[in-house]
This record gives sequence, structure tokens and C-alpha cells, in this order.
Amino acid sequence: MIAERWAVTALRVFLVALFGILVVLETLSIPGSYAHMAEQNPDQAHLRWPSTIVSVFWVVCVQVVIVATWKLLTLVRKDLIFTEGAIKWVNVMVWAIAAAWAVLVGVFIWVGVNADDPGVIVLFFLFTSAVSVVGLVLVVMRALLKRATELRADMESVI
Repeated sequence: MIAERWAVTALRVFLVALFGILVVLETLSIPGSYAHMAEQNPDQAHLRWPSTIVSVFWVVCVQVVIVATWKLLTLVRKDLIFTEGAIKWVNVMVWAIAAAWAVLVGVFIWVGVNADDPGVIVLFFLFTSAVSVVGLVLVVMRALLKRATELRADMESVI
């Protein structure tokens, strides 16, 4: 129990740090990087805003997952993880990852059609595969959580 409490506290500290870094990334770094790219490469300036919007969207998806994880940690601490409320937050995570994945696949297709370097295609394939794995693992974990929630409800009704 003590190890669980420390793990939850440590995870919350890292989630706050990660969320803060992502806020800086989405408000300063990403827009600044693409503005600089547009200045340095005027022939690619038309990509500035679409790239900025897509990149910020991905960061927001990660932030949604962070908030949902925070909510799940609260449920763990209150010993309410095997409830419908937990499944709701896991669903939020699944939908955020699915949205990020859909946009990533669109970008992957666009890059694949326009790329002249196969390394970029391989890199996007790696990203798409990684997000696919994370999303599918989360779907499996959601199914396990749902089953455990049902079993707990059955056990409580027996007792």
C-alpha cells in the first residue's frame, strides 16, 4: 500500500512536469519552430500553419491522456478504480489516442505521397505503428478493467 501511494505521488509529479513542458511546447516552441522554418525556407512556408495545427493537436491529445491518467490515479487512491467512472476516463484516453492516430495516418499518407526520402516514410511508419500499439494495448486494458469491474460488482452483490 505504501509503495502504491509513493508510485501514485511520483507519477503525479511527472505528469505535472510533462503537462507543463507540453504547454510550453504548444504555445512557444512549435509555433516558433514553424515560423523559423517558413522564414528560412520560403518555398515551404505554405506548410507553416498546417504543420503548426497538426503538431499542436497531437500535443493536446497527449494532454488529454495526461488529464485522464490523473483522474484514474485519483480513483486508484480512493479505491474506486473498478467503477464505471474509471471506464469513462479510459474511454477518453482511447478516443484521444484514436484521434491522434487518425491524423497521424493522414499525415503519413501525405508524406508518403510527397516524400523523396524513404527514411521519412520509415520514420512515420514507426510512429504510426507505435501509436497503434499503444492504442490497442489500451483497448485491451479497457476490456480487462471492464471485466474486473463486472466481477467486483458481482462479488459485492454476493457479499
